[in-house]
Formats: sequence, C-alpha cells, structure tokens
Amino acid sequence: MKKLIMYVTFALVTAGSGAAAQNENITLEDIWTKRTFAPQGIGGIRSMADGEHYLSMTRTGISKYSYLTGEKVEDVCLFNAPGQRPKAKPLPVFESYAMSADEQKILLSAGFEPIYRHSGVSDYYIYSLQDKTFTKISNGGKQRLTTLSPDGTKVAFVRDNNLYWMDLGTLEEHAITTEGKVNEVICGTTDWVYEEEFAITRGFQWSPDSKKIAYMVFDEHKVKEYNMQMWGELYPEDYRYKYPKAGEDNSRVELRVYDVENQKGLFMPALAEARTNSTWEYIPRFQWADANTLAFMRMNRLQSHMQILSVNALAPNKVQMLYDEQDKAYVEVPDTWQFITVGKGKKAQQQMLITSERDGYRHIYLYGMDGKLVKQVTSGEWEVCEVAGVDVKNQRLYYTSREHHPTQKSLFVIGFDGKKKQCLNDLTRNWKNTEDRYVLGTYGATFSNGCKYYIRTYSTANDAPLYTLHDAGGKLIKVLEDNMELNKKMKVEYETHRKTFGSFTTSIGTQLNYYTIKPKNFDQNKRYPVLIYVYGGPGNQQVSDSYGGADYYWYHMLAEKGYVVFCFDGRGTGGRGAQFKKQTYGDMGRMECEDAIEAARWLGQQSWVDKERIGIWGWSFGGYLSTLSLLKGNDVFKTAIAVAPVMNWRYYDNIYTERYLGLPQDNAKGYDDNSPLNFADRLQGNYLLIHGTGDDNVHFQNSAEMVERLENAGKQFEFRIYPNKNHSIYDATGNTRLNLYQLMTDFILRKL
Repeated sequence: MKKLIMYVTFALVTAGSGAAAQNENITLEDIWTKRTFAPQGIGGIRSMADGEHYLSMTRTGISKYSYLTGEKVEDVCLFNAPGQRPKAKPLPVFESYAMSADEQKILLSAGFEPIYRHSGVSDYYIYSLQDKTFTKISNGGKQRLTTLSPDGTKVAFVRDNNLYWMDLGTLEEHAITTEGKVNEVICGTTDWVYEEEFAITRGFQWSPDSKKIAYMVFDEHKVKEYNMQMWGELYPEDYRYKYPKAGEDNSRVELRVYDVENQKGLFMPALAEARTNSTWEYIPRFQWADANTLAFMRMNRLQSHMQILSVNALAPNKVQMLYDEQDKAYVEVPDTWQFITVGKGKKAQQQMLITSERDGYRHIYLYGMDGKLVKQVTSGEWEVCEVAGVDVKNQRLYYTSREHHPTQKSLFVIGFDGKKKQCLNDLTRNWKNTEDRYVLGTYGATFSNGCKYYIRTYSTANDAPLYTLHDAGGKLIKVLEDNMELNKKMKVEYETHRKTFGSFTTSIGTQLNYYTIKPKNFDQNKRYPVLIYVYGGPGNQQVSDSYGGADYYWYHMLAEKGYVVFCFDGRGTGGRGAQFKKQTYGDMGRMECEDAIEAARWLGQQSWVDKERIGIWGWSFGGYLSTLSLLKGNDVFKTAIAVAPVMNWRYYDNIYTERYLGLPQDNAKGYDDNSPLNFADRLQGNYLLIHGTGDDNVHFQNSAEMVERLENAGKQFEFRIYPNKNHSIYDATGNTRLNLYQLMTDFILRKL
C-alpha cells in the first residue's frame, strides 16, 4: 500500500469540546522559576545485557523494567530508603550512574561542580547489588570522568590533571601519570578547546579486556592564557586558563597506552610518531577496535584533511590506514564512528561504520579494516542525523534522517547492505481510509542491547515529548509518558500551539525555511511589529518541527503582547547538505547577514507586518549576527539585542574559527570585513548588548571592545553586565535567567 507523507500533530487535547477553557497569560515566572511548562521525561535509560530489561533512574533510586511489557520488575537500588542503612549518614543526591558489564555493581556520581560547559568534578560511589552497600571511592578528593573497566573490577579517573586507576576490591589508587599540572600538562582529559569544539572530555579509554588504558596527554606550554577576574571577594580573583585564539599555538597532543596488569606504559613507536605535529594538528577521536587494536583520527590544522589509522599493541611499529577524507572547505568530525561485526559464521568480519558528507550529504558508510570502502549504506539528497541502533544479529541499522523534509526528523531501519529500508514513523489513514500516511515531526530512539526493542521519543513544534516503547518492527508496546497535562496547558489553558512553518525566496533565488508565532487573535488586516530570532552559525538549525523549551513560551508571551516572532535558517545552516552549509566558508558572516536583511525586507512586504517595527535578537553566533544585521541593515531594523556575541573572529578559539575561515594570517579579509567592530558608526536603531564577565567561551573582551567602538562613534546604546556569569548566563535557581529575560522583554516593549 502506498505510503504518503503527512505533516500532522497528535491531537491529545481538543480545545473546542466541553466547557469553555479559561485562557491564561504566560509570565516569565511561569517559564523560569515555577517551571510551569517543564515536560516530564524518563531519566537515565540503560539497557541491561539480556536485552529484555532496562534501567531508569529517578531521585529516589534505580529501577528495572521489562521491555516486553514496559512494567517495573523491581527496584534495583534505592537511595536513602526508610530502614536502609540506619546507622549510616544520608546519601547525597545522585546525578548519574553506570552499571558494570557483569551487572553486579553500579557507579554513581554526586556533588557535581562544573569546570567549563561540559566538564566538572564529582564524588563517586560504588553500589554492590550483592551486598546492597554504598562505598565512596573518591576519598582523595573529587574526581573527573570516573569510568568502570569492562570487567567491573576497576575504575579509572582524572584528578588534578593526572590519570589514575583504582582496584575496587582494595580501593587502592595507582597513578598512571604524575606530570599533570594546571595550565601546563593535562593527562586523561582534554583542554578547553577540544572540549568545546570537538565535544570530547574523556581523554582515556579502557581496552575491551580491561588490561590496557589508552589516554591523551596535552602539553599546553605554548598555549597563551586568557585572564578573567572573578568578582565577589575584597580582592577579585584572577582566573587564568589556556585558550588558543585564531592563529595562535595549540596544545601538543599525543596518545599513550598503559598496561594495567604490569603497571607500566607500553612503548608503541607508531603512536609516538603519530603525535600532533606541523602536518597533523588534531587528534579529535580515538577508541579500541578490539582488545589490542587502537584506532584514532587525526586532522590537519585547517580541518580539511582527516585520516583514521590503527595501531596494534602486538605489532606496535605498524600503522594501518583505515580512512582518508579531504574537502576544499573542511571535513566534519563524524557523528558516528564505531567498529561492528558484519556477516555471520565464517563470513563474519570486522568493519568500520562511519558517517560522512563525502557525497554532498551526511550518509552512512562501511569500510573494511584494510581501509577499502565496502558499502555506502544510505544515499540521496537528504541528511542522516544519527545512527540510533546497530542490530548485528540481523545485520540492520536504525537511524534518523531528514529524508522527508529538512525541518523533520524521521526514524528508519535499513540492512547493512543498503536494502529493505523501512520508515518507522507512526502511520495514519486519510479520511477515505484508503492510504497510509507517515506522521511527521521529530523522532528519536534508544535501543535495547541486541535491538529487539526501543524506547522512542516524538515531538512536534506544538506537542510536548511523547515516550513510547516498541518492538524492533515498530509495534507499540506501551505509552511510557505522554505529557498529557502539559499538552493540556499548552493547548487549552494557554493556547501555545501556534508555531507554523513556511519558506520564502530571497532576491537571488535561495529558498529559506522559517517559522512564525503570531498573536492568539491574529488579524490579517492589522500590522504587527516583528521580532526575528536568529542563530545562523555553520551547520546549526533552528527551524525544526520539534519541541522548543523555554524560549518557545517566551515567544508566545511576546505574541500575547502583540508581537509576531519569526525565525529562519539562512545560507550556511544545517539539514540541507554540505554545499548549502559550506558556501559561507572563508567569508563567514556576509551571506548570513544578507539573508537576515532579506528576511526583514520580505517581512516588510507582508500586509500584516509593520515594516517600521522589525527587530532582531540572538545569542552567541546569533548575537554576532543580530549586531551585524542592525549595523549593515540600519534601514530595515529598528531594534536589536545581542547576548554574549562574538565581535571579532580573531578573538575566538582557533578550532572553530579556522575551520570556517582558515588562518587569519592567510585570510585577513574574511576575518575583518564582517566584524561588527568595523561598522559601529552605522548604528541608527536601538541596541541592547548583554554579556557575562565569566564567559570562558565568548570572552567579555568582545563586548568591551564593541562598547569602546560605539562610544568613540558617538552612539547611544544600552549595556548590561552579568558579573561572573558564563556563556549561558544562568544559575540553578533560575533567578539570573528571569532577570535576563525581564530585561529583554522590557527593552522590546520600550524600543520595538
């Protein structure tokens, strides 16, 4: 039967039936302190080894559930339960967990203290399922990245820039490294720029047989320091850390292997030769392919050339090339990179599964261990988003993609051979009950061990997440969480279900996707002020048919006050292939700004828009773009807000900036021509600039220089500083965000 595509949402609540609903007005307190619109979820899902059960964690404990029924089987581990450990002190609030391979121990973390956006230190405990006891294992101070060995008898962790392992039987610590020192040498974890731009913090990996540990060492001596003052004491503290800006020196990185059994390092000449050097600047990923084979990626400084190589501990002088990719612009670090068994019986062989944009769109490939292409598994003019599950037994892959539309994410299954592809989206029948249609939105899935079952998430722009349990063929077993109460609030009490999608064509013929949120009682014959939200950074995507979180409700609050909120994805953004994304290479900011101005001009042509009242706002790259758009488009934008913006790409980190602009010494024009600093004298509209002084990512230096440029040009503007706050301008209470959004709301009401 023919399958058609249909853009629909689940009508979990119908506003038009029964008694008339009392519509409420959204407040900032609802969004940021009361958490009125916070969705329910399922925390910490982990499949058990048998593939028939899974674990889930709440604040009170860890419970075991049946995949077959979705019902709870037992409580595996309870925290501070009545009558439990009566003589012991109360346990802390646990934040995450991991189970050992033999499922007899659970590693728990508590008391997380952040270092940067993705890293921090914690206290760690081991819970024994046999003895039902909790043992603290971080008595020497808080640890980072504590990880169980595959056999469950040991852990490895980082403390004070050094790597350790511990025998869980004796709780005896063993130092693998001793040279670690703040702002000089890092062992077992990564430096700031790797953490931020390569999304890697754990710089060590246990071998599958638990006998070896591969780890990274960062020599930071040549990396220049950035200094931030942290306010609050009589004499503010100077916080210094290594931050390589565009064109500046990086850490020198190398991989090492430690023999746990013999408690000594393994000399592997091939690895020593593979350390970063003048040709290969980065090692963004590494992993064990088997008990003796270590595979790793390396990239040149411009990130236009990537190789994957392997070294075997039994033949440490030999390097095997597994993969090689080059691009005129840049090569993305693969979203998926793993080693799997393909084939059965005597025909079974190890292959490498990887995602790549080498044919123009992100797709799934299989390579042999000899480096030869075996199969391009997916193909077409659409992008794979992620590989969700690998079913080795049945030789199938589960993945999500934007095959139906760039704003949608659907779930598929396909054979390793690229055949028998099937969409696992929900189906509905049309009004004649004759044709099946795919229900679109945003799908995601977490699979059981062996891929016999999966827990699926589904949402749309106007529907909170729905969690359901399915078998491998997609059959629904149970609805686990439907967020019915939140959907009722959204659709009946507050009427926040008004995000709609469309596209417009620019003057040069480029079609750009957008969404709008309009007032409840929108009148086509009235003219409304418009606030454009923009991000616009390379590969980023904001126009997506998915649940939007806090800003979604803030936009509806603004709509209640008579504003239209508009968001678009311009040239250089994601979801539409490598050519669309990489066309901004070497000239970042120009096309993005042109598209923002085009969006404002297009809006000004709509009968329902007051073209004299168009504003724009953004955060980070979006703050950069909102500022540049207000200055270059001073004839179309009345108002702009910029939060934590980059003002000069020379001030930003080198991995990100050089990926898209090259080296500043080779491309000064690309760095300078679209710096907002050079257009400060063009300011005509209303401008609000916001920055946290503790921003380790986009330094306060950016806004400080912009303030100076504007003052020198004789321009008036508004400026808000958040002392000690980082790039997120957030605290656990929600009060800082409440203050920030009240500030922006008041500015919009006054100036737009």
